[in-house]
Amino acid sequence: MARTALVTGASSGIGREIARELDIRGFRVILTARREDRLLELAAELHDSRVIVCDLSCKDECMRLHEEVSGERVTVLVNNAGFGKLGDFDKIPLEDELRMIDTNVTAVHILTKLFLQDFKAEDRGYILNVASSAGLMPGGPLMATYYATKAYVTSLTGAIYEELKMAGSRVKISALCPGPVDTEFNSVANAQFGVKSISAEYCAKRAVEGMFAGKMIIVPEKTLAVATKAAQLSPRRLILAATGQLQSGKKV
Repeated sequence: MARTALVTGASSGIGREIARELDIRGFRVILTARREDRLLELAAELHDSRVIVCDLSCKDECMRLHEEVSGERVTVLVNNAGFGKLGDFDKIPLEDELRMIDTNVTAVHILTKLFLQDFKAEDRGYILNVASSAGLMPGGPLMATYYATKAYVTSLTGAIYEELKMAGSRVKISALCPGPVDTEFNSVANAQFGVKSISAEYCAKRAVEGMFAGKMIIVPEKTLAVATKAAQLSPRRLILAATGQLQSGKKV
């Protein structure tokens, strides 16, 4: 039986490239996102895949997804679905932010819990939660909600990582924390990043390597890895001010 991976948000960007990377490694890949046409296009490239159209901003859809793949013996879960919005906190529509929280936080929480229970029962499996370097920072002025959602993901992942280690489990969980990546994220967030982006292909390759190596936090860019560690040792107010300046430099 082929090893099986489930990738959410697989219709574009990092999710699409992770699906391709897992396909190269011999996995049957279950692709899920809202855009069926994009999923079918990707599925046509892969050796063995399945498409499930799903809107993970809906809790019931998260539960349905888990139920639909229950017979597949999934051994890798990639929680990649997510998006951000740039702007002053009081000006971003509340409905957009609630949908962001449902997608970036609630869906990750639900799927991580359900698949972790499955994986622990068989003492095998990998979970990769796609967060962001934003999740390693104290906050992000002009992207306040997005930064908060990614902080939740990195915090949750780190806690579960330690629980698994304490239990002597062979299940592994990782958080991918890249800086800017050349994907559709920019257009959805209504932003043009002022710093150089890495390619989604490069990010995906480093992500999959780090996941199978059992790393808790995966930062694809070496310079960013050093910068985030330095930021964690710096005064909180200083980092918030610097982040605000960086965000305000994004062209909207």
